[in-house]
Amino acid sequence: MDNGVSAGSTASTSTLGNIALGLTLLAFGIGHTGVIDGVSAANSVSLAMYVGGVALFLLGLLEYRGGNGFNGTAFAGLGIFWFTWAKGAGASVSEEAAGTFLVLFALLALTLTVAAAGGLFSQGLYALLTLSLVLLAIGAFADSGGLAKAGGWVAAVSGLLAWYGATAALAHWPMALGKAGSGAVAAN
Repeated sequence: MDNGVSAGSTASTSTLGNIALGLTLLAFGIGHTGVIDGVSAANSVSLAMYVGGVALFLLGLLEYRGGNGFNGTAFAGLGIFWFTWAKGAGASVSEEAAGTFLVLFALLALTLTVAAAGGLFSQGLYALLTLSLVLLAIGAFADSGGLAKAGGWVAAVSGLLAWYGATAALAHWPMALGKAGSGAVAAN
């Protein structure tokens, strides 16, 4: 194309993927915290299914097509998580089944934490996601609303990081400080 943007561009799909991940994590996390009266995690089901599930999965496929295996794995894998979580929300499953589901996807998030090539920022984002899923899983196993709230706060912070990373990439804001105050700018 003449404007320099091609279908499957890793710059546009990775940025959009981080926005989708960030918004979904924010909605999911805030819903678990109970900080907004009348808003629960169940209220984020539609956003989780379509933005976090379908859109993130499709962006993951585009990342694979563009040659970015890490973002392809992250976005497609997390898209599967969000879609499955949204489809199962409200179903009568045991707390143990819900906890096991969260542990399994915490393992995916842990893999993403270890494999993140984007440096400490990406590792921090996925480490917070891992921690939130572990807290939510333990909360489910122990029937602890306090742990679920803590997991919600950690998920919300992880969502803010993903959102900031996408915004920084679009606006060319610094992601980390380099030597002598020179800022490393988010890559597109």
